[in-house]
Amino acid sequence: MRFSVIIPVYNRPDEVDELLHSLTLQRYTNFEVIVVEDGSTVPCKEVVDRYVSCLDIRYFPKPNSGPGQSRNYGAERSKGDYLIILDSDCILPEGYFEAVRKELQTTPADAFGGPDRAHESFTRIQKAINYSMTSFFTTGGIRGGKKKMDKFYPRSFNMGIRRKVYETLGGFRNMRFGEDIDFSIRIFKEGYACRLFPGVWVYHKRRTDLGKFFKQVYNSGIARINLYKRHPGSLKPVHLLPAVFTVGAGVFLSGAVFCPYSLFPIVCYALLVAIDASIQNRSLTIGLLSVAASFVQLFGYGAGFLCAWWQRCVLGRDEFSAFNRNFYK
Repeated sequence: MRFSVIIPVYNRPDEVDELLHSLTLQRYTNFEVIVVEDGSTVPCKEVVDRYVSCLDIRYFPKPNSGPGQSRNYGAERSKGDYLIILDSDCILPEGYFEAVRKELQTTPADAFGGPDRAHESFTRIQKAINYSMTSFFTTGGIRGGKKKMDKFYPRSFNMGIRRKVYETLGGFRNMRFGEDIDFSIRIFKEGYACRLFPGVWVYHKRRTDLGKFFKQVYNSGIARINLYKRHPGSLKPVHLLPAVFTVGAGVFLSGAVFCPYSLFPIVCYALLVAIDASIQNRSLTIGLLSVAASFVQLFGYGAGFLCAWWQRCVLGRDEFSAFNRNFYK
């Protein structure tokens, strides 16, 4: 069983270095690595060259076209039985491929994905952002990481798919955000078997500050409406929760001018997050930062969702995204 690791990268040579180093530590080594440089102004070729002697690795530079098209570019040049799609800001534990192989040998799957965690080396704010993206008290449940969920939709930071299925579906569509969920929806629509592999997890850095994090989740909210327009049945009541939270919090905050007690629900929620995050991370500082990250996550996603609903469902605007010129700044 051979795997092809597809890594699109845009101006992140240091993170690619960490990911490639983690690949050299894998106990199961029957895999190749395809790094696709997506029009970066700070390329990672020198980093990749340092791993030529210890990894079966190839490097392909190309004009910028976004992560989805870059993954397709890499997939077309790969040779493995399964494609492993990773984001450049991930780090793999040593037993990652062992766990994937064990799962596939036990119960075959056409596509699969796994959860993510925070590494000890992550900054406090990165750990707080990780909490906000995985916690039951934010949108962790919406993203789908529990065995009890009827369907698991793999995300591109940690996704695997059988080569023949990838080729049949035509890979990722040309979407700037939400292209991985679109791909997962199409996997289910075509009747392929898709599963969560709980033990196949990665360390996922995501954004390095709250400003960049806001831009990311705002676009995630927009993407949810874009996906709804492409796949009307994909929008579930649970996807409305961040928007409901955003509107509700706005009402409570505006009411605080006349009645301070209207802040009580928000304060209670903040305390709940602070306590839970502090216990999980064994740090009060991370707990407090998690409150900020959780509010940014919910407000950002909710605001993007509401903006896209107005623009696309009410005004009939075409598919769009935000912060296109300064997303990484």
